[in-house]
Amino acid sequence: MDGMETETRAMARVTARLVPFLIFCYFIAYLDRVNVGFAALQMNHALGLSAGAFGFGAGIFFIAYFFFEVPSNLLLDKFGARRWIARIMFTWGIVAGAMAFIPDLSRYTGISSAHVFYGLRILLGLAEAGFFPGIIFLLTLWFPAAYRGRVVGYFMAAIPLSTVIGGPVSGALLSLDGRAGLAGWQWLYLLEAVPALVLSVVVPFYLTDKPAEAAWLKPDEREWLVARQARERAQRETAHAFSVREALTNRRVLAIALIYFGANATNYGLSFFLPQIVKSFGLSNLQTGFVTSLPYIVGVIGMVYWGRHSDRKLERKRHVAIALLIAAGGIAVSTALSNPVLKMLSLSIAGFGIFGCLPIIWTLPAAFLSGAAAAGGIAAVNSLGNLSGFFGPYVVGWIKDSTGSFGAGLLCLAGAGLVGVAAVLLLHHDTALESGTAGPFAPPANGTGAGGGRKALES
Repeated sequence: MDGMETETRAMARVTARLVPFLIFCYFIAYLDRVNVGFAALQMNHALGLSAGAFGFGAGIFFIAYFFFEVPSNLLLDKFGARRWIARIMFTWGIVAGAMAFIPDLSRYTGISSAHVFYGLRILLGLAEAGFFPGIIFLLTLWFPAAYRGRVVGYFMAAIPLSTVIGGPVSGALLSLDGRAGLAGWQWLYLLEAVPALVLSVVVPFYLTDKPAEAAWLKPDEREWLVARQARERAQRETAHAFSVREALTNRRVLAIALIYFGANATNYGLSFFLPQIVKSFGLSNLQTGFVTSLPYIVGVIGMVYWGRHSDRKLERKRHVAIALLIAAGGIAVSTALSNPVLKMLSLSIAGFGIFGCLPIIWTLPAAFLSGAAAAGGIAAVNSLGNLSGFFGPYVVGWIKDSTGSFGAGLLCLAGAGLVGVAAVLLLHHDTALESGTAGPFAPPANGTGAGGGRKALES
């Protein structure tokens, strides 16, 4: 019982120390990434952007993100999470705030407002590259396999929360239109960039790179966590010790990237255009912010519940496939509904699936990669999967310009989700690396149970 009691204390302390803080950091990151959807309610007219041009600018963020994701994560592994994440947050805060001055930058440089918009979105992608996979990698260092589904779910709940909370806030900021000579969309960019700059100063002092350096853990808690993580790493490397190059070209890593591509297509394609869809119901900007948050409220529930359910069952593939089916089905059905209430109900059901699958996807590479290979492999999955963040918005915007409707574009997003379903069902996933005689529930040599992992975070 002593071993299980130590585990429970250690995991409770690590969770309380890291998870709320990382949720807030990612909340700010994601808000700065997708607040362009709310800014578009005023910005598109002010800058003369068509739906297609906006979709291109919103999505081009992910092209830059793609090229710098893996190098950024490898540098994080080399220099430590504290320093590198602080650097990321500072640079993206500067660029996010600069979005408020697109008209001024256009006037001073002679470059069109649209191209300044594109350029800043590229710079934002460069600045933020490595943040999300860096945090996922950091979590693998602190949480054994039995905890990862739920913990990544808690962390990624910042995605829907950024719209649940940020939607109404963004809608309200648009009402500052004309204050101090700035439009509402400019105030939105400016004020929502400030928290990232503040956090860039806090991160180096608050985060700890590795469990062995955690002075805030009691000695027995620190020793247990270091030993548990070392045992799991040795277990994975006994099966196959991947190099970084092998991880980047591994078929399972590429398959997981395809799954993530499908999941992200449903997420970003909807995130960037949902405010415009809701606005077409005839609502004010503030009302649009509140109504837009509904699928994301359901998404928070989906992330937390479905991640915990996956951990309890210690089953990954079916959980990802079911959630992606719900996402694709909800989006597809919404295109056939004209009633605003029914359309939002369908999109809210889709929200459960969209966000429910995301944290579980990240348990897949962590089950067989470790060390620098895990840093590179996780970054590869994220960078390749996030390419749908470019294609999804661009396709939806292009189809909207061509047809005058979002319907066909949303069906394309649903189709991408179904591609992800097919990929996960065909994926080879070695459950023995997570459970059973080879997994984290295997009893260690001293006879103390390692199965407390299911219980420690349940309390």
